[in-house]
This record gives sequence, structure tokens and C-alpha cells, in this order.
Amino acid sequence: MDKLTVAKEKFEENVKSELARIAKMKEQKELLDFCQLDKVIIGVVDGDGIGPIIMEQAKRIIDLLLNIEIKRGIVEVRIIEGLTIENRSQQMKSVPDEVLDQLKKCHVILKGPTTTPRAGDPWPNLPSANATLRRELDLFANIRPVRVPEEGIDWVFFRENIEGAYILGSKGIEVDEDLAIDFVVTTSIGSERIARAAFEYARNNGKTNVTAVTKANIVKLTDGNFLKACKKVALEYPGIELQERLVDVVAAKLADKEFNQGLEVFVLPNLYGDIISDIAAEYQGGLGTAGSANVGNRYGLFEAIHGTAPFLVKNGRAKYADPSSVLRALVMLLRHIGYINKSAKLEEALDICTKKEKKICVTSDRDGASAEEFTDYIIDTIRSL
Repeated sequence: MDKLTVAKEKFEENVKSELARIAKMKEQKELLDFCQLDKVIIGVVDGDGIGPIIMEQAKRIIDLLLNIEIKRGIVEVRIIEGLTIENRSQQMKSVPDEVLDQLKKCHVILKGPTTTPRAGDPWPNLPSANATLRRELDLFANIRPVRVPEEGIDWVFFRENIEGAYILGSKGIEVDEDLAIDFVVTTSIGSERIARAAFEYARNNGKTNVTAVTKANIVKLTDGNFLKACKKVALEYPGIELQERLVDVVAAKLADKEFNQGLEVFVLPNLYGDIISDIAAEYQGGLGTAGSANVGNRYGLFEAIHGTAPFLVKNGRAKYADPSSVLRALVMLLRHIGYINKSAKLEEALDICTKKEKKICVTSDRDGASAEEFTDYIIDTIRSL
């Protein structure tokens, strides 16, 4: 079979799988109402590298804030094991079946960082566990808040979480040694639902604008259709302005006060959302300070946005890792399941400990506080509020 025919067949397979996914998306319209549940089940996944260290601290905060609810049986915390790189490599699956089955029995998940193998790593070239979970649980909205009050920055990024340049990242076509092709996928239903999530957030939180970030002037079909979907949804929300910005300009000027003045909510395709929200997190203090929510109609997954920090592990400094990111994710989880006051208390404690008082600091080195010592500080602050 000649190389052109092989490429055509692979492309056809991709198109068929995406059409089947769209049909499935159209069937999934039921929105989970946590107020109607007798019990909320929180799955906790340690992950790799520094994951077990920072997740142990998150468990301490959960036990503190939800102690009464856990004792009354209206909240259950389940420790889900098996999402380590060792187990995934042994089973040759980015998310082993038994782990996925356990996660699907939970309502929300708090997850530590997981290893995504790269060329040269001692692991099989498995797809990202995060990307797999987002697809399997249909977590279409990645939500990342960034707050720097002294700079007037209070941003929330809504990144489309499933499609774009990532969904077929392992299904590109290597036609021959001279030509490789990857794909970007945009669907109307996928683009409209992430736009609607951004506008709903804006309306429910008193925001006045949503900024769509694309490269639609050049990438005319996929980015163009994403922008069209945003414009369509914007018509349903009078009083909330839709702004349009190009991704390269946003990357270059996001920290420019004249450029970012008044910006509140952002909505972006997958790849751009990943990059721009990482840049924004640096203004807040780095990836270690930022939490992330991955939300769909049925499930919610909350996680640190940084990686597994193999350098810290290799150099015996894992216990000095900063747990702030996963604790920020816990803030979002608590809010998502309806514990607004507990969420606000944890967020206030984090702001006090990382920005206002800073009696102790985590530096990720031996000259700073350990994750446990920093969490002690957080717990003492919560109890004082």
C-alpha cells in the first residue's frame, strides 16, 4: 500500500472517531446538582514525584475543613491508587481500567501531578494521563484563576480542555521521513459549551467582559469557528462585552497594565489556553501557586497545574515542595460542591500565608519551610479566622 493511501486511511479513521465523539457529546446534557446528592464522594489521587508529598498536606486540610461532614456521612473521601507512572507503564495504559472505574464512582477528584513520558525518559511513550481523564470524563472546561490584588489582576481563564491541538496529539500522520502532519480539531458544540461556561461565570460573578483569544486572522477554519461560537453565545448575555484578542499579542502584552486594564474572563482554545494561563500564573508567583479545575456536566477534577518536579525528588528535596497549587485547587473543589464558606476560608488563609504575613516561606530548598511546616501555618491561620 502506498504512503498516500495509508495517510488517507488514517485521516478517515480520525474523522470517523471525531464524528462518533460529537454524537456522544450531544447525548450528554444532564448537569449534576450537588444539592440533590445524599453524599458527595471525593476521590484523592497522589500522582507521581512530589505528588504524594503535597497531596498528604491537602488531605490534612480536607480532614480539617470537612471533618463534621465526613463524620455525618454526607462527604466521603476515597483514596484512589494506581495512577503512578510505574503502574501505568506496566499496564501500558495512560489510565488503567480499574483506576478509571474507581474514578467514575466519585463526583469530584483532587489529583496530584502525573508524569507524561517524553523522548529519552525510561518509560513507554504513553499519552498524558490528564488528557485521557479529560476525554474519558468529558471535562471540557479547564478553569484557572489568577489573582494579584496589588496589581489589580483578577483573571479567570476558561480553556477548552478536550479539542484543539491536543485531542489527536498521538494520532498524527507520519507520511514519510520528510512529512509529518498533526491535526487541530474544533467542533461547534465543543466551542459553544466552553464559551457558555465563561459567560455563565461572568454573569454569576458580576464580571462585565469576556475576552476570546485566538489566531483567527491566520488559522481561519478552526480558530475562526471557535471565535464564531463565542460571538453566537455572547448574544445570549446582554451586558457582558465580548472582546477579541490575538494570542501572540496576549502572550507579549499580558503584563502590560495599559493592555490588560479591565480584563476579567478569558476563553481560549486548548493549546492557547495552556500557554497563556501558564504565563499568567507566573505573574501570581509561579505555577506552584496556581490551582486548576477541569469540569464537565457530570464530573469535576481539580489539580495542581505544575509537574512532578523530578529535580526536587532526585536531589532529596521533595519534602520542601510548595503545596500551594494543590491547595488552591482544593479551594475550587470546595466551591464547586457547594461549600462556599469553607472555600473562602481556605483561600483567605492562603492569601494571608503567601502574600500578607508570609511568616514562613516555601522556597523548594532546604532554606525554606517544608510542605508539612507550611501546611501547619495554613491550618493555624484557618483556625484563627
